[in-house]
Parts: sequence; structure tokens; C-alpha cells
Amino acid sequence: MALTLIAGVLFFGFPASAEPNWRPDIEYSQAGGESLCLDASIPEGSGPFPAAILIHGGGWGSGDKAADFVPLSKSLTKEGIAWFSINYRLAPKHPWPACFDDVQTAIRWVRTNATAYNVDPKRIALIGYSAGGQLATLAAIRADESTRVQAVVGFAPAVELVADMQRRGEVGVAMRNLLGLSDKLDDAALAKIASISPAEEIKPGLPPFFIVEGTADQSVRHVETLAFIQRLKQAQGSCALLEMKDAPHRIAEWPKFSPDYAEKTAAWLKTTLAAAPK
Repeated sequence: MALTLIAGVLFFGFPASAEPNWRPDIEYSQAGGESLCLDASIPEGSGPFPAAILIHGGGWGSGDKAADFVPLSKSLTKEGIAWFSINYRLAPKHPWPACFDDVQTAIRWVRTNATAYNVDPKRIALIGYSAGGQLATLAAIRADESTRVQAVVGFAPAVELVADMQRRGEVGVAMRNLLGLSDKLDDAALAKIASISPAEEIKPGLPPFFIVEGTADQSVRHVETLAFIQRLKQAQGSCALLEMKDAPHRIAEWPKFSPDYAEKTAAWLKTTLAAAPK
């Protein structure tokens, strides 16, 4: 995505005092010479709890596990949902598919360690913002038995990548860094972009989706998100939309336009995961 997307990330740290069972900086993998860590929060009670894996935005080249999800994390905890917010390798140092591989590794780690963290491995959701939404969606689409999830939440997810680049008329900086492309939008570049675009791989049998986006988003255009939702429905998929009138891409501004977006997301997730097959 464009640099404007990267600049839209505002850093918030998860305060330990706000999450009594918050466990920071747990290593879930080592890859590419880096230690990959996640922050975990497990609700109080007997469990096992449904769980969400949070994937930050930042144009695949910036961002951090402590960004983007502070309002949501509080709502998830209130609804009795465990959450794991992950770091992943960033471009251009680590080009595609490093970030995608890390998301798949994180899903497997949560499933493998479900008993230790008192979560239900059959009730796991992916939640991604912007570039993180692309990673969450593609991971759900390409899932095998070891990475299968039961719900996907996209916060302004970057899912119609071909249409986005065609609209821009060139390959954006973030996409160049991720895929090793020049700015020239030729057939070869479009083919490479299409190969990681979730919109090109929609199929029947996907888990239910919940998408949250502002109508004034200039980084991930709302019309493209609506097109993606239509693709899902044509494949007999389930997708609910929380549309925030006049809200921009920058997630830090969303509470001004929809003060309860996090609560609505967590409530949808609780209901959806409760209905997941055992």
C-alpha cells in the first residue's frame, strides 16, 4: 500500500495494568535471524476460551504488535475472548512470503499451545488491520488443517490489491518493498500482485467475515471493500459489515466516528465463535 497507509499507524502500548492476565513478549518462532514475539491476554475464569490472533497494519513494512488494537483488546477481554497480538517480519528486509509465513506459524503456535493458555483450538479467529487484514484474509483462504480458523475480522483490510494498484496507476512503495517490484505497473507486476491478493482466491467454504471500515478511507477505498464483500457473497460466504460514515483509514481516529466499533466487533466475534462447530 502507499506510504499514507504506513503513516496511518499510531503506536499505542498495551498497558499491563489494564489487562490483569497480560503476558508480553512471548517468543512464538525464530525465523530469518529474528525472534518473533507475541503479547497474550487470557480472561479470568475456567475456560477454555475462544481466542483471537491480532495482526497489526503498517503497509507490511512497519508497525508493531502493541499498535492498533487497544480499544478492541479491552472489548475482547470483557467478552471472555483470549487474544494474541503478534509481530511478524517486515519488508523490505524480509520480502514476501516472510510475513505470511509468520502468520501461519502463529496460528499453529496458538493451536499447539491451546491447553497451556486455556483456549479452545477449535474456536480461533484472525483479526487484521489494513495490511494485517490482507494477511489475515489470505491465511484464512489458504488454510490447511493446521491453520484453520473459525472467523475473520478485517479492519479496513487490504484485500483488492489489483484494483488498488490499477487505481493508483503504479506500484505503490509498500508493494514494491514487499514484492521486489519497480513502480512500473505492467502485466508481470499485476500478475505478481494478483498472486497475493485475497480477492483473487475467494472460494466457497470460508469462515464468516466481519469487516469494519470508514466510508472516507482513502488508503483502502470503501468501494473496493464492498466489491470484496460481494465476491464473498457470490461464493456463498457470510460477511457482516460495520460501515463508519466519513471515517478515514487511520484506526486511531475511528472512535470519533464509531465509539462502539470495538464493542460491536467483540460481540460479533463472541457470538460467531460460540456457534463454531465443536
